[in-house]
Amino acid sequence: MPKHYPSFLASAATIACLTLSSLTHAGVTEEFPYGTLPEERPNIELSSAMERVYSHYPARHPTQNELFSTFKYTPLEGFDYNNFDGTISRRDSSKVIKVDGKYYVYYTKRETEVPPAAAHGPNRGTEGATDTVPSRDWDLAEIWYATSDDGFTWEEQGVAQPRLPKPHAGWRSVSTPDILVWEGKYYLYYQAYTDIPGQRGGDYCPVSASVSDSPAGPFVPANKVVLENGPEGSWDQYVIHDPYPIVFKGKIYLYYKGEIGGDPKHRAQGLAIADHPFGPFKKHPLNPVLNSGHEVATFPFKGGIAAIMSRHGHEHNTIQWSPDGANFEVAAITSILPIAPGPYIPDAFTDTDYGRGLTWGLCHFRNQGWPDHNHSFLARFDCDLSLDVNDPEMKDTDILNHPEIYFQFGLSEKQRKRIDASQ
Repeated sequence: MPKHYPSFLASAATIACLTLSSLTHAGVTEEFPYGTLPEERPNIELSSAMERVYSHYPARHPTQNELFSTFKYTPLEGFDYNNFDGTISRRDSSKVIKVDGKYYVYYTKRETEVPPAAAHGPNRGTEGATDTVPSRDWDLAEIWYATSDDGFTWEEQGVAQPRLPKPHAGWRSVSTPDILVWEGKYYLYYQAYTDIPGQRGGDYCPVSASVSDSPAGPFVPANKVVLENGPEGSWDQYVIHDPYPIVFKGKIYLYYKGEIGGDPKHRAQGLAIADHPFGPFKKHPLNPVLNSGHEVATFPFKGGIAAIMSRHGHEHNTIQWSPDGANFEVAAITSILPIAPGPYIPDAFTDTDYGRGLTWGLCHFRNQGWPDHNHSFLARFDCDLSLDVNDPEMKDTDILNHPEIYFQFGLSEKQRKRIDASQ
């Protein structure tokens, strides 16, 4: 697996020493061999790029890299979206769990009379929000759940966690759930809003949790904040989003997204660790432990923890690995990663010392009907990030997308005017 390496500056200094003169004096004349990429590093001087093939990645080629995969997507059956008019939205699915042969998933559901207030201007719709008009897609929302026999067709069962009564955190909205199975009980974690989303500090909210003896509920709220925002001036003083628990080394490792701020905002991931689902959680001294990503999914893999990193930052579109859950290195670079992945991880809560990985889960597609009918919908993703599956199609790096996919990302009107003016 990836090791810990010197900083970029240290590596650059090392490379600078390998001048043409020094190579000549060393008598290096052998060419890199033709044919199948050697299993072992050739005993010659290598460029920094070729050195990484042998020193940084878990395998010499992506087809052999257990943490490389492409992703494929399938629409789900069983969910109604009211003709996609923006009044119903489902997003931010939890991890999928399997209990007594049936799959369960929890997610944010917003069902309002009107879509979110148009997100124009610096307040992104908060000025138009009321007790019945949501400011954002996850405002005035509840946590719902659905079940499935095959992971493709789902049956919505109802509310798992409604909004809480005032003054408890979550009276305005509860959203972005995830699930933890611990000592025979089921714990839901979620963002608990007491402000209109977007009104304070970008999207201020802490994390709360509920517990049940059954995956079908009823869930009893802790009626307390289990993961606090950071103190004033800290990187996570406003945003504690996307709580995501797994069990590692006998403890609960709760990953979450923070927002450092600035323009553009810089998203990063933190880690908090506890001995009990309701805490107290102690934030890791190295936070943020991941420098990129939006809704990051982590999972036990071999003796450490892997992370799927989509959207934002230097290391978006990567899959990373850490031996201790806090110090991550890039293990693979890929593309079209799932947005807000909620994977099915059979050993997420078994405290395994050798994680087997994952092959599928749910995700969402957002900003459908933007801006007038803004909503999101759930979908399924499949991949091969598993030690128990060998799917060569998922390891193919020569992906040729349809041209229309590229043309959808064409120049904006502003960009075209700039180009035309420069002719």
